[in-house]
Amino acid sequence: MTNAALATLAVVLATAGAAAQSASPAVPTYHFEPTEPATLSRRYSEPQRLAIEKLNRRDLDHVLRLQTIVVPDAWPADELSLSPLPHEWAWAATIPKVIVVHQPSQVFGAYESGRLVRWGPVSSGRKDMPTPPGIFHLTWKARSRRSTDNADWLLKWYFNFINERGVSFHEFELPGYPASHACVRLLAPDAQWLFQWGDEWQLAPNQRDVLTAGTIVVVLGEYAFGQPPPWRSLDWWRTPIVLPDTPAWPPLLPDHRV
Repeated sequence: MTNAALATLAVVLATAGAAAQSASPAVPTYHFEPTEPATLSRRYSEPQRLAIEKLNRRDLDHVLRLQTIVVPDAWPADELSLSPLPHEWAWAATIPKVIVVHQPSQVFGAYESGRLVRWGPVSSGRKDMPTPPGIFHLTWKARSRRSTDNADWLLKWYFNFINERGVSFHEFELPGYPASHACVRLLAPDAQWLFQWGDEWQLAPNQRDVLTAGTIVVVLGEYAFGQPPPWRSLDWWRTPIVLPDTPAWPPLLPDHRV
């Protein structure tokens, strides 16, 4: 190869490297601010308040009970950049839709062909009724339904993913820690979005045989009960979550029976 060709190749490689580096989103940095409930709505826009709910793993009513809140040092134009989950997931690259629930961090992420399209906080199962880790599928959904544990609890935007146990995604309060009866609670906007985005299973006419499984749901890890929430440490935010290259459980086959 001539010197000129080598020089040209060096420029191409350097340009490609720079492009790849610039394409990787920078990890945001954060700080704590006083909550000041009386002025919260004036200090932050509506999209910023929603981001504060996500970053602090609490709905607004529970955010107002904190003395300090986690906020980014700079508010990005793209709210996805605040996600602690990776923007790309290689394992999911060949799968049209995947939902991951990372219980240690109390967050969910929705991926399309391995690309993050939505993230948000969750409240998964409490210590004595934990959400089981594993790979599941969305099954059926309902605009709202009454809880089988307590008929006073109205579960909006209900999307089941463990049919035999009645475990689902749904809208409900997020207190900042796992508090559900094994379900995965979501903020109202996230629950409504997931309700529309996820795919249900397709059943045979006998309503027993599954012809086509719904969207894959991957539930990872366990929450460290008795320890401070990790997202309340600024050091925790400096290291993004790493998702497994190969989740440990095989997906549920679409030819199983209900």
